[in-house]
Amino acid sequence: MLPSDWAAVEAIYAEGIATGNATFEEHPPSWESFDAGKLPAHRLVFDDGGVRGWAAVSPTSAREVYRGVVEHSVYVAASARGRGIGAQLLAALVQSCEEAGVWTIQSGIFPENEASLALHRAHGFREVGRRERIALMGYGPLAGQWRDVILVERRL
Repeated sequence: MLPSDWAAVEAIYAEGIATGNATFEEHPPSWESFDAGKLPAHRLVFDDGGVRGWAAVSPTSAREVYRGVVEHSVYVAASARGRGIGAQLLAALVQSCEEAGVWTIQSGIFPENEASLALHRAHGFREVGRRERIALMGYGPLAGQWRDVILVERRL
């Protein structure tokens, strides 16, 4: 992922946000904030003449003992969903992390996001728990409701 991909990445991120089942964030971050929070070696785009999806990881902690643990995101453009792009991105992200010595990839997924949960199961992620009422939704049709997330991880 290059800075020149940001407009497309941001638009795809906004589409995911609009579903109400992708993130607690109300708006995509600025490029500067995204760039500061994501590990450069593990930012990927699916580009088949246009960016159709993206994946990225963030460190889970600044503590040295957790240097091999990352939290990831995978987003696919609404117009490109159901074509295997998420699977290709997740497979490439796992490979990138494995080659770099990452030992755990994790994320929290809304239980209503059944497609994402199925994608992760198909790529060797396991559900390790459920965080109940972890955060209050601040936007969309579920604004004001406490939401659960399913914790998934893949050990490399």
